[in-house]
Amino acid sequence: MSYADAILSATKIMLKKNKDVFVFGQGVDDPKGHYGTTLNLHKDFGNNRCFDTPICEESMTGVGIGAAIAGMSPILVHQRMDFLMLAMNQIVNMASKIHYISDGKLCVPLVIRACIGRSWGQGAQHSQSLLSVFAHIPGLKVIAPTTPYDVKGTLITAIEDKNPVIFIEHRMLYKNQGLVPEGYYKIEFGKSRILSKGSDITIVGMSFTVVDCINAKKLLLEKSLKAEVIDLLSIQPLDINKIVISVKKTKRLIIVENDWINCGISAEIISRLVEKYKIKFEVKRIGYLFTPCPTTAPLEKSFYPSPEKIATLSYEMITKKKNWTPKKIKTKEIEEFKGPF
Repeated sequence: MSYADAILSATKIMLKKNKDVFVFGQGVDDPKGHYGTTLNLHKDFGNNRCFDTPICEESMTGVGIGAAIAGMSPILVHQRMDFLMLAMNQIVNMASKIHYISDGKLCVPLVIRACIGRSWGQGAQHSQSLLSVFAHIPGLKVIAPTTPYDVKGTLITAIEDKNPVIFIEHRMLYKNQGLVPEGYYKIEFGKSRILSKGSDITIVGMSFTVVDCINAKKLLLEKSLKAEVIDLLSIQPLDINKIVISVKKTKRLIIVENDWINCGISAEIISRLVEKYKIKFEVKRIGYLFTPCPTTAPLEKSFYPSPEKIATLSYEMITKKKNWTPKKIKTKEIEEFKGPF
């Protein structure tokens, strides 16, 4: 099943299971169904349970919050994560706090699906990830699944959660294939995923950078170096335990953010490792260059992390040498992505 099909499968299961679940957002009922993730839901379940909305991010988020307080389970689809900025008052001052300020009497079971762009000239206003922005806010859960299996299980968990979840999807993952059960299952939040074992270095990725990490691991095998790759999956709550165990073993850590590293998730992970667990280890961070995202393909290559950058840095950390240039990897997700239309 593809990543997009897994999202569609989870949504159909929950629409059938719970009459209070509904899907709304820009383009959810268009012919391609938002990359296939909402395909024909308006036909299968009626246009009162899957419907298009105006370009009014703040007011539509308010509608979702009100419906959630009233006992429904809305799934709000944002085509661009960047434009969650237009709904920040609703998300940060309303959705995240209502359970707390009502002394637990009110809940906001709202799922906000936020989609990250990359490639195809997305540019500065259509490429942002903003993981750490939302992870900073008490009352919000932030999930960024990478695999089709995880995206289905965590979406079902998110829809059944009693309070708001920011559910982050990278567009370049939508076509990726994986083994996914057809029926209902849940994946617990706050659990990362060890994708491959290794003893020389720990590499932690999130969202699409997990693909980069796996490809970097393959490059390192040419030098007989074994990387342990961890998919963070749950940004908030954060699973630090698997990282602790791995870093105690390898003594080396690279964190690859799908975001800028300044004040980011990587800084939080490193702080916890040092502050709470007193681990002595070597560490490096890779993420977006600290500049708005460029539009042209050659500049994008410099802006984003890549398997070659991760492998080179890993090699230098392990061997203390700078005499290796890894071969170039053509990442199929980047090669195949031709834009949203």
